Amino acid sequence: MMRTSTLWTFLALPLLACSAIASAQTPAKPSEAPPQLERIEEMGEAPITVAPAAAKQQITEKREAGVTSEVKVTTGGSTYYMKPAAGADQANGNALRGPQWKVLEFDLGKKKQKQRDEEAADAPAPPAAAK
Repeated sequence: MMRTSTLWTFLALPLLACSAIASAQTPAKPSEAPPQLERIEEMGEAPITVAPAAAKQQITEKREAGVTSEVKVTTGGSTYYMKPAAGADQANGNALRGPQWKVLEFDLGKKKQKQRDEEAADAPAPPAAAK
């Protein structure tokens, strides 16, 4: 008799667990009252900032004997050059090489010279010698 009661106990436990899971999944009744809303204070008009217009694209062409020999394109902070491919037939098509990007430009001491000139101009004149 002891075995039969333990068997029923082991069978009853999974049934109770399934019924608990099923009852947890049933949705609760929504209340009839509308939800409480928060009142948001109105702020003054936010200042409007207008971004400057995007830098314009500048295209410069070099021509030799009526034929374009080089095109310089400046967009924003980048510059690149387009040149015709060596031995390209201009009459049958516009065969260009890949763009050549301008990466670095060296001033070879021009900025340093400008700085020295500016410092010399800003420096006060030496006092006159007293006799």
